[in-house]
Amino acid sequence: MALMTELSDSFAEDTLEPFELFARIAVDLSQARSLEAIADIVRHASRRLVGSDGATFVLKDRDMCYYLDEDAIAPLWKGRRFPMSACISGWVMTHKTPAVIEDIYADSRIPHHAYRPTFVKSLAMVPVRSAEPVAAIGNYWAKPYRVTPTQLRVLQALADSTSVAMENVRLYEELEDRVRARTAQLEVMNKELESFSYSVSHDLRAPLRSIDGFSELLLSDYGKKLDEAGKDYLHRVRGAASRMSGLIDDLLKLSHVSKREMNATRIDLSHMVRDILKALAYAHPDRRVDCAVQDGIIAYGDRNLIRIAFENLLNNAWKYTCKRETAAIEFGGSREGARARCFVRDNGAGFDSQRAERLFSPFQRLHTESEFPGTGIGLATVQRIMHRHGGTVRAEACIDGGATFYVTLPVPRDLS
Repeated sequence: MALMTELSDSFAEDTLEPFELFARIAVDLSQARSLEAIADIVRHASRRLVGSDGATFVLKDRDMCYYLDEDAIAPLWKGRRFPMSACISGWVMTHKTPAVIEDIYADSRIPHHAYRPTFVKSLAMVPVRSAEPVAAIGNYWAKPYRVTPTQLRVLQALADSTSVAMENVRLYEELEDRVRARTAQLEVMNKELESFSYSVSHDLRAPLRSIDGFSELLLSDYGKKLDEAGKDYLHRVRGAASRMSGLIDDLLKLSHVSKREMNATRIDLSHMVRDILKALAYAHPDRRVDCAVQDGIIAYGDRNLIRIAFENLLNNAWKYTCKRETAAIEFGGSREGARARCFVRDNGAGFDSQRAERLFSPFQRLHTESEFPGTGIGLATVQRIMHRHGGTVRAEACIDGGATFYVTLPVPRDLS
């Protein structure tokens, strides 16, 4: 506090108090994301802090001093490079100590020929990063000026903040490089995934069509020559080909869910769920299912992806209640802050809750194909969609006691 009190006279005409100004400068430096931004802050800040006629920000560039930026009443050396041994900034960085010179022409460390074309009569130079200097901050006066110990401490404090800012920039650039490298890797992986999807879609479907087609021809043209066992084998082949085709379709859907662009909008989940249940009832007119849907549940996300997720959840509920004389499916939820917490509950076959996590991995099923047909891709798709929205999905159930799937999704900002 004494440091700022001693400097108060230097800010008589400034709208900010010394402490406020230094705090503002420290914040600006902490937010800088490039050396150029740091130099721009420092060149203005150092002049204001000590009331000098000019300021410069000098980088160490191997065995050279690079005058990166300046703020002065007349041109200094912006953009120029000098040997470390030929300028005072190089001396400061080499000796790791400040230099305060009241008369530059009376000091042997000053290259007088370089200063004669300038307005400079006095200067103060401080190193940035005292242990291993990487830069220097210089302040200049047009008339002979004696820098006070307090002003020198302020400039060194600015240099220390600058050192931290420069290290932050280095770390930030390293992080950006890593992000760029990771992004490039992901782009390669996505291209490989697209290539794989194309191969699956085209190369695997062709032999499946042949297997199914020739099996059908055998049954229609040579069925009379086959006994019941032979016909059963061909039906099994066709069934396996059909299941494989369905598995390919589901794999491609899972792939598309992962890479498709998202277009987030306000979604009335209650309306969407009713629409899906209506379609299921239309497709299975022989089923009687009591459906209860809570009104007014709103979320924010990609409408197409969210619909795919709830189609999978509701299709499962519809499928696993098929052996119930009175089937029941319920949808409801609540809003908790910026999240909508929803559930889909049924009174179907259920499963062992201790194995619930397996459900969200591709191809993992807790029921046999003969009990309930499926590929084991649907819930993996649901989880991937929820994760893309920053949401979650989990399941609770008991064997033969129904199941409940809970999901969380963002809500529109006007509701959060």
